[in-house]
Amino acid sequence: MPHITLGDLKIDVTYKDIKNVHLSVYPPSGKVRISAPLRLDLDTIRIYAISKLGWIRKQQTKLNEQAREPARDYINRESHYYLGKRYLLEILDIEAAPKITLKHSVIEMQIRPDTSTEKRETILDEWYRQRMKEIVPAYIHTWERTLNVNVRDFGIKKMKTKWGSCNRKAGRIWLNLELAKKPRSCIEYVVVHEMVHLLERKHGEKFTFHMDNFLPMWKSLKEELNRSPLSHQEWDY
Repeated sequence: MPHITLGDLKIDVTYKDIKNVHLSVYPPSGKVRISAPLRLDLDTIRIYAISKLGWIRKQQTKLNEQAREPARDYINRESHYYLGKRYLLEILDIEAAPKITLKHSVIEMQIRPDTSTEKRETILDEWYRQRMKEIVPAYIHTWERTLNVNVRDFGIKKMKTKWGSCNRKAGRIWLNLELAKKPRSCIEYVVVHEMVHLLERKHGEKFTFHMDNFLPMWKSLKEELNRSPLSHQEWDY
């Protein structure tokens, strides 16, 4: 993969059949990548990167300062979070289909003996995904009426650098699976944020106006969300 260097900063460059340049800073270490149209040469991309250097450093600082959860082994008495509350994991080795049950301060995971760590993670992630699919529709329904927009579809997936995204053309919003671990108010904020993009594409004055008008507490919710620990994961791109 080609790259450019700006002092101590290495920026990987990947060429794609796209119209515009895309700049990304990846957690947890702040790796930087530019996806560029095939027509651009490295000198042009370098000039673009220099113009964005302040923004890159700001994003890297945020990632360095943000708390990160320790790596999970998915064993008994390990802490896990759901809707902002801490639970202890309880493993039940049973020769039956995997099952997750929420009990007071415990997340009970029923799994077959010798289930691998990777499989345990997959089982819990799928449980988080299903819970999000139960929680999110009510928020969408409520805010569709308030914002006078139509969300044709939504999805839940692991996302590298965002809490959510919006495809205006398809009328679809995507939400980060990690949101299942955050308070309901933070989930609602991200839903509203992405739905407002159906009214305004960019994060400009119009977008801020809509957020201030419809969800006056959005800035404090954003701060709360961005202060919360990120998952322990080294993103590979």
